[in-house]
Amino acid sequence: MLQVLINNPLLLLFVVAAIGYPLGQLKVHGSCLGVAAVLFVGLAVGSIHPDLKLPEIVYILGLGLFVYTIGLSSGPAFVASLRREGLRNNLLVIGMLFFASGLAVIAHRLLHLKASLTAGMFAGCLTNTPALASALETIKHTAPAQAVELMLAEPVVGYSITYPVGVIGVVLAITIVQRLWHIDYTAEAKRMHTFGASSEPLLNCTISVTHAHISATIDQLSREQKWDVLFGRIKRRNHVFLSTPQTVLEPGDMVIAVGTEEELHRVAVFLGEQSSEHIGLDRSEYDYRRIFVSNTHVAGRAIGELKLQEKFGAVITRVRRGDVDFLPHEDMVLELGDRVRVLTRTREIGRVTSYFGDSYRAVSEVDIMTFSLGLALGLLLGTIPLPLPGGITIKLGFAGGPLIVALILGTVGRTGSMVWSLPYGANMTLRQIGLVFFLAGVGTRAGYSFFSTFSQGGGLTIFAAGAAITCLTALATLWVGHRLLKIPFSLLIGMVAGLQTQPAVLGYALEQTGNDLPNIGYASVYPVATIGKIVAVQLLLVLLM
Repeated sequence: MLQVLINNPLLLLFVVAAIGYPLGQLKVHGSCLGVAAVLFVGLAVGSIHPDLKLPEIVYILGLGLFVYTIGLSSGPAFVASLRREGLRNNLLVIGMLFFASGLAVIAHRLLHLKASLTAGMFAGCLTNTPALASALETIKHTAPAQAVELMLAEPVVGYSITYPVGVIGVVLAITIVQRLWHIDYTAEAKRMHTFGASSEPLLNCTISVTHAHISATIDQLSREQKWDVLFGRIKRRNHVFLSTPQTVLEPGDMVIAVGTEEELHRVAVFLGEQSSEHIGLDRSEYDYRRIFVSNTHVAGRAIGELKLQEKFGAVITRVRRGDVDFLPHEDMVLELGDRVRVLTRTREIGRVTSYFGDSYRAVSEVDIMTFSLGLALGLLLGTIPLPLPGGITIKLGFAGGPLIVALILGTVGRTGSMVWSLPYGANMTLRQIGLVFFLAGVGTRAGYSFFSTFSQGGGLTIFAAGAAITCLTALATLWVGHRLLKIPFSLLIGMVAGLQTQPAVLGYALEQTGNDLPNIGYASVYPVATIGKIVAVQLLLVLLM
């Protein structure tokens, strides 16, 4: 059986994935390793025999798929964050990466570690697989030919030893600090209402307009009162019609509004009162339908560009992306795979459905041309040497190149008839497959060296050093961010998860806050943190080797 696995690398790949993935779902004290368990199974399998390892192309392919799909989905959120306080947040993350790099250099000097082990330890205690891949690529181009094979295993050994504490240490830091500082996440969410980050579901209600002092249009009222709601049907003297931004409400009107419970209450108090009459139940003249966005001529465009009122007399009242409902705005860009709830006249339902596409099959497919072209551009960018002061040159590699190109393309959305974004389901599937391929590849290739290092007694020292770097970096970020920069803790723990580029920490942060504010913090710093670690690990190798 051992020889069969050595001779059949594809069989080995899927055996490691099939064992590791379910193991990652097992919870111990409420926590689980997730997909990272594939790495540890790969290490265990690779330790059996020095030839029991996957080809290099497996982890390179996996890494490219993983970072490219992340970049496509993170691009719009990253750019949006820069319009608020993203510059401050990203400067904090860059500063903390310098701090962590300094701690890694101190550990290197005190413990007399190899440069390659130090680089892997740095990538592991900050749980960043693209940084590990960057270290491996740098070694391939700088190490002596006779030592390349051994040195390629060393960063993975350091990464594997310190990765678990890279997750556990940050979770412990957040737990301890939020208790010491008595953080009230509910109060923070209310104060930060402008971020639209409430986890409350979207509701609709009928509001009876009773106040006579209203003379402004719906658009003017929304801007003056800072309402985050959407108005739908209006019933005026037994006549039902759709609201527009220019509509002026009159006493006696019945209007349907969509928003969170708190927002709907604010609007109802201002306009009059909530009504027990549900005018939305009458679907004889106006009807609504959930429709898949599968038409490439619609995807990648802002809702305002579609001119739905002019074309169909229709309005989008909700957009569902993944498992989350969003309140639509004029500048919101639709993506393939979104489900839009459209309200229009009953006779126009068929035309509106055809316009959006409504094909589940179409949104399950990937446009191979745009996907391959974008990924090829990223891989090409990763091969270009970039000069730094002091005569040092670095490459963005298979991780940084695709990530930067994907961030740009994800923000652009479309170029002419080419749509760069992927349907939500396809993006998540490719991302997961890419990560599994990468972890299985690097795990099996480093397994034999990993257990040799532990058997010689060096593993515990590296583990302790990694724990110190992880915990000190997390605590420093929390203290500087909350105490000095006054960043709300709900956002800050999302930024810490982004600094770690660790979805498991983000999941813990979301559980603690009960709202989506950590997601905003995570997305705002994730790209800079990833690119920063890719650069930092290469600098560590060049300076320490």
